[in-house]
Amino acid sequence: MPLEYATQTACADEYPTRRQTPEKWMERKDPVLWNDWTQSAPITKGQAQSFERNGYLVLRNLFSPEEVTALIDRANRLRETLAGARSEEVVTEPETNAVRTIFRLDHKDPLMARLAADRRIAGTAQFLLGDDVYLHQSRLNYKPGFTGKEFYWHSDFETWHAEDGMPRMRAVSASVLLTDNRAHNGALMLIPGSHKTFVSCQGETPEDNHKSSLKKQEVGTPSQATLRDMARMYGIDDAEGPAGTVVLFDCNTLHGSNGNITPDPRSNAFFVYNAVSNAPEAPFAADAPRPGFLAERKVPDAIKVQKGRLA
Repeated sequence: MPLEYATQTACADEYPTRRQTPEKWMERKDPVLWNDWTQSAPITKGQAQSFERNGYLVLRNLFSPEEVTALIDRANRLRETLAGARSEEVVTEPETNAVRTIFRLDHKDPLMARLAADRRIAGTAQFLLGDDVYLHQSRLNYKPGFTGKEFYWHSDFETWHAEDGMPRMRAVSASVLLTDNRAHNGALMLIPGSHKTFVSCQGETPEDNHKSSLKKQEVGTPSQATLRDMARMYGIDDAEGPAGTVVLFDCNTLHGSNGNITPDPRSNAFFVYNAVSNAPEAPFAADAPRPGFLAERKVPDAIKVQKGRLA
């Protein structure tokens, strides 16, 4: 059964951020696991405990080789089709026209929509969050060989709270690796344990901040002193794995990735699952919410979790 939890009143800001006051560390006020583990859970007890402790989980061998091949082929086709597209939903590298991110992935391809609803991912998100879930955001990330730029350290929840109005830490991200992800080609890095501390950042949100932050995030990121202290306290883990691996991580886990100067590209399909009960309100630290392709703002319909093979 889900853990009992007192729902906060609408618009209560339990995680203030982006103020003129100095950066501040705040203890997390929400559970990490919103469900008690039972033998019917989609992950093992040890995996549930690891997620609660570290704020992330790496799952391998969820998909067959045929499913992985189909996903890789579809991702390649999407990048080729949308290369050069003049759309705010397609983000390019800061200094080139190479595709960096394709948003609303589940809207652009039926196989990717099916992947987002798959029990092996969405069912696990339901368990972790103790609620029905919907997609707050979906995207295809691509870091090309030789020129792929870094993603600086950040907590997704800080942005989702400040700019989207997500009230509580009741969301989880799933990264489905569509190439081999290794430390040398810019695999996701995480600071295990950082999810239990909210870093309230200094500085206000500029107007239309998303237009620059999608290429290079500078607002709402922890200071170097905080990152140094967190890394010394908890260490840094590389979420490596072959194509088909799934990395699940809590919305408040500090993460980032290095640039890619190797010949090997790095790609993943990325889905943000938010609890239906945690739908966004007005932004907590921005004058206006981000566009719908970055944060679903409709009254959310719960994902209908699907079983069986993808293709």
